[in-house]
Amino acid sequence: MSAQQRANIVGLGLIGGSIGRALRATGWLVSGEDRDPAVAERARSLGVLDAIGLDRDAVVTFVATPVSGIVDAATDALRRTTGLVTDVGSVKGPITAAIDDPRFCGGHPMAGSERIGVEGADPDMFTGAVWVLTPTPRTPDAVFTELAGIVAALGAEVVAVTPSQHDALVAVVSHVPHLTAATLMTIADRRAEDHGALLRLAAGGFRDMTRIASGHPAIWPDICAENRDAILETLDEFIEGLGRVRGLVATGDRQGLTAHLERARSARGRLPVRAAKPEELAEVRVQIPDRPGAAAELFTLAAELGVNIDDFEVMHTAADRTGVAILLVDASQAELFHGGLLARRFKHAVERLS
Repeated sequence: MSAQQRANIVGLGLIGGSIGRALRATGWLVSGEDRDPAVAERARSLGVLDAIGLDRDAVVTFVATPVSGIVDAATDALRRTTGLVTDVGSVKGPITAAIDDPRFCGGHPMAGSERIGVEGADPDMFTGAVWVLTPTPRTPDAVFTELAGIVAALGAEVVAVTPSQHDALVAVVSHVPHLTAATLMTIADRRAEDHGALLRLAAGGFRDMTRIASGHPAIWPDICAENRDAILETLDEFIEGLGRVRGLVATGDRQGLTAHLERARSARGRLPVRAAKPEELAEVRVQIPDRPGAAAELFTLAAELGVNIDDFEVMHTAADRTGVAILLVDASQAELFHGGLLARRFKHAVERLS
């Protein structure tokens, strides 16, 4: 590209500040604003921003306000700018339902830190992290693919799911774990009042398990309000599961408890990891048909199948309105992805990189 690409950030906390640093590190010109002008000035002095305010012709605007303010902030950004608009909120259903504009595509980087505010901004925060995008049927392919490319250039792994799927999934992997960690920490703190040595013994696994409880509490009332149904459903399932474990312990069912722990251990071992070597990858070339949402469908299919997309590129042809998506996936998952693409009637070819 000959001209420097330009981006906006609305909301200059930890995530917004980290996006600003990451974009600037890759050559972008970044403008931004915060409801507190002093925070915006601080962001510029720290090198998070090049300029204060919104650049009307920026390629993309990231809305990184608290969840309760995203709809208003994104709507305002759509009115004041001409490019793409996305957000970073950890709840997607209510937000995507409220914003009816094809230039908007919801997003959620699954990354964070115990640090707070723009002072904690880290340009490497998204390297290797999952960044979820939640296109809807009204999201044009061009919007999705451009946004996915921007996010991937920050080092993130792009995963696409529907807004409702996102909210159900993050209730399991993010929201309830945070509430669980906070509850365990509260129990430990209460017990420590009677047993002064307890917190001194809290090392290793306990510290690892409760680390997320050190996150900033101010964002969680909004999250729990916006994703209430999914969180309650997951909490009910978790409480039921704890009840079963309690029964195994209470009855001394050693075989049942061992089976429970073995299943958990096996499941933990199946958590996906990113392929790092070319010989562990396969290239999948997919013709993108001329229908709305076809490009996003490739990513949602991969997410449904549990296939990791290590890298991607979309090439458009001048002769017609179709394009070709080139995706790199784990070679061990290539056959599974091939079957899914066949079922969806995508024309494609698979080749191992070895």
